[in-house]
Amino acid sequence: MATSTFLKPAAIVTTPKSFLTPPQSTKTFSFSPLTSSNAPLTRSLKMNSTSSQHSSFSLFPAKSVSVQSQTENHSGVEKVQEKVEERVQELHLYELNERDRGSPAYLRLSNKSVNTLGDLVPFSNKLYTGDLQKRIGITAGICILIQHNAERNGDRYEAVYSFHFGKYGSLAVQGAYLTYEDTYLSVTGGSGIFEGVSGQVKLNQLVFPFKIFYTFYLKGIKDLPEELLGKPVDPSPAVEASPAAKALEPHAVIEGFINY
Repeated sequence: MATSTFLKPAAIVTTPKSFLTPPQSTKTFSFSPLTSSNAPLTRSLKMNSTSSQHSSFSLFPAKSVSVQSQTENHSGVEKVQEKVEERVQELHLYELNERDRGSPAYLRLSNKSVNTLGDLVPFSNKLYTGDLQKRIGITAGICILIQHNAERNGDRYEAVYSFHFGKYGSLAVQGAYLTYEDTYLSVTGGSGIFEGVSGQVKLNQLVFPFKIFYTFYLKGIKDLPEELLGKPVDPSPAVEASPAAKALEPHAVIEGFINY
């Protein structure tokens, strides 16, 4: 009989059933742990649950910080680039025709005795730093006569030419060139250290066609080499390059100088 009582089905079913269905009597299997008598435990469970819900909003804090850092770095690079593009650097040069390059050549395509529309003037002259202490290279280009101004005893040309700085690269300019007053030409591009350049250049005619003083206003490039930035000699018809620069002595030419 003892074995039969142990295997009685009612004894087996009673316990699982009480966990799967609400209790029928408060005397048997009462779920009282969550009543008001255990309020501290209830509040603790609620607080833990709330904390878990809030913490789910910051599951990957390291990644969000990393993204913010990358954004800030990218912004910083853009600001540096903007500063480079906006900054204007001045560069002063002298172009001197020392009458030893067969320049300029005047081609009268109009076949008239006076300067006339369409006449061409190819040229190439020597280029010096603004302090006249170093030879830089040469200028090379062509001027197309647009108009002869008899009243001002001069001409208006459309000029297209380059400034060659040896291994530093070159600058290209284009625009109106007036032989009787100062003019501005556009800087249309460059190579070497001048790649990506923009800006303009003021052309100060000192003695036509032998002496010109240039002031460049350059944007979009890195800092120019110090040897190109000497304090310029005040422009006047009497300016001359230093004897050492004329003689191309090693200390009186720029780095990477090419004797075109």
